[in-house]
Formats: sequence, structure tokens, C-alpha cells
Amino acid sequence: MSAPIELSRLDVLGSHMAYRHAGPKDAPVTLFLHGNPTSSYIWRDIMAPVSARSYCIAPDLIGYGQSGKPEIDYRFADQVRYLEAFIDRLGLTSAYLVAQDWGTACAFELAARRPGFVRGLAFMEFIRPMASWNDFHQVEAVRALFQKFRTPGIGEKLILEDNVFVERVLPGSIKRTLSPEEMETYRAPFPTPQSRLPIWRLPNELPIAGEPSEVWAMLERAHAALQASSYPKTLFVGDPGALVSPAFAEAFAGQLQDCALVHLGNGAHYLQEDHPEAIAAGVLRLIERQENGLAAMAAPEAG
Repeated sequence: MSAPIELSRLDVLGSHMAYRHAGPKDAPVTLFLHGNPTSSYIWRDIMAPVSARSYCIAPDLIGYGQSGKPEIDYRFADQVRYLEAFIDRLGLTSAYLVAQDWGTACAFELAARRPGFVRGLAFMEFIRPMASWNDFHQVEAVRALFQKFRTPGIGEKLILEDNVFVERVLPGSIKRTLSPEEMETYRAPFPTPQSRLPIWRLPNELPIAGEPSEVWAMLERAHAALQASSYPKTLFVGDPGALVSPAFAEAFAGQLQDCALVHLGNGAHYLQEDHPEAIAAGVLRLIERQENGLAAMAAPEAG
């Protein structure tokens, strides 16, 4: 039976990070990492069933959800810095990582920095170094929009002033229609142009054609560590997907050690909103398989 989801906050690096959590605190930890422009709220229908087997923690990345908005640049390195500080403040020593969008970039970087921390990884619609804009998104109109997001003067107007990312990109990348209450939850953290700075920053951090060079280098190293890793993995893919097509997912999973591929069916980018039950089931399978294997290894030989 799933536990109720609680919302708490933690002081982190002179600001604070909000987080949803549920489940027995003595169980293995599962850390859920969201992307842009969402929050821990996107994991609500996945955390509930997974909390029957795990202590689930879903932070709002700094600048998102109900977390603080300190005066920082909100670059990818800032997100990693605050996430690591959050993990240290909670005293977490190991966790399953479940991630989507920029949450995957954080998860890959975290796994590269702390390889012993990761018990397993479930991920979808992931960020990676891309050789050209043709590799970024399957829909040409979306590629063109994101190129505008990265154009000085135009990107600021679209995201900071017009709130295009929340009002158009988010609902347009979900197959079902979000309810007014769901849209209001996603809209609430970003009432002003200044509050939308984190949303604007991350499209400008996408590692495309070698730029920005710092993010490109970080994620090249992180993906190399992912390729070399042996912890169990599950890759979820929607059809047609957005950043990740079924064909690309098949090829990518085949290059990794111990990576199961789960086809979710009709889905674009924010797969958590269209397929929470199937994602929760896949995460539970990953946890059960790994925990049963670890238990078997730890058990004394019979005889």
C-alpha cells in the first residue's frame, strides 16, 4: 500500500529546496529528478506506488517548484551544485535515480561523480551531447523554436515575458490535456519574468555542436561514465518521443550494460503525465530485481 506524499523544505546553500517524499525511511531510497519547466509535482502519480517498496524523495530543483530562487545564474553546474548539497544535507549514501529531461543530465553527472551512490537508474527523454541541431528534436518546428530561445533578445522575450515554455511547450509535449488545476500548479512558480530565469537558462545550456563548451565537456564525461557503468538501468521511451525516438532508444540501450528498454506507447516529452502507471511499474521492477540480487549476494551459503 502506498504512503501519503508529504512536502518538506530543507535549507541548502543559503537558500532552500522543497521536496516531496513518501514511504518508509528505512527502505532503499529512490531519488526522482525532474526537468524544465516542471517540478517534483510531475512525479506524484509515480512516487505513490513506488513508495510501497522504497523511500521516495523528489526535490524541486533550485529555482523550480517551491524551492528558493537565489541570485545565481541557474546554469547546469549550479543545478548540480545545489542537488549535491541537498543530497549531503539529507545524508543520503545511495539511491535509485529516476530522471527525465534535465533531471537526466543531473543524474548522469551525479553518477559520474559518485559511482558508488547509484543502486540503479531509470531514465527517459534524456539530455546528451548532440553533434548538430538535427539531433536535438524530431519536430522541425520545435528545433526552430529552441533556436529562437537561444537567440539574444528573442529568447528572453519568448520565455521571460511571454512565458512560452510553460504555456505552450509544456502542454504541447503531453498527449493528454492537463486539467486547469494541473496547469495552475505548473504555472504558479513562475508568475513574473524574473522568476522565469531558470526556465530560460536551460535551453541555452543544451550541449549542441560543442556549445556551451563547459556543459558539453561535463556531459561527455558523464555519458562516458554511463557507458562504463554496471548498475542496472531501465530506459523508458514514448512513441514518437521528442528528444528520444523508439529507434534511438533501442540503439542507445543496446550500448549500455544491463539496460532494459520499456516501450510506453503514445508519448512525447513529459512521459510522466501520460504513462505514470507503466513508469511506476518499471521502476518497481528495477528496484525488486536489484534488491533481490543484493540480498542473494549477502545471504550466507546454505549447507
